[in-house]
Amino acid sequence: MLPLRLVLDTNIVVSAALKPDGLQRTVLLLAITKPARFYVSTPILSEYRTVLARPELGIRKGLRLQLLQLIKNRAQVVSPSQPLQITPDPADNIFLECADAARADYLVTGNQRHFPKFWKKTKIISSRELVAIVAPHLVP
Repeated sequence: MLPLRLVLDTNIVVSAALKPDGLQRTVLLLAITKPARFYVSTPILSEYRTVLARPELGIRKGLRLQLLQLIKNRAQVVSPSQPLQITPDPADNIFLECADAARADYLVTGNQRHFPKFWKKTKIISSRELVAIVAPHLVP
């Protein structure tokens, strides 16, 4: 099986931290497990760190640090070659930039309306769609 090349929006990582039994936790586990390949960029790692630390989310420091370490250990860091101005929310462009540099198959997000349906060869999909593709037996 060819490895799936994945980029995860911050909302997927935050939901994985907040909901241990949620679909986003499954997506994160699928992303860090072979044969999948999980891609991030330095700006994405920075956003993960910043958002996970928001006090209003109430994510324990230990869990936050474990999650970030797991991502650093398992994800491949890419360096996008050029900034993009594609999404209505300028902060979301870092995910398309990463997907472009990684030649990702999928960008997984909880906010599909913020992105085009495709960006070059990357399809923008929800957590449920990814699980249905990779592990259909896990979709309720």
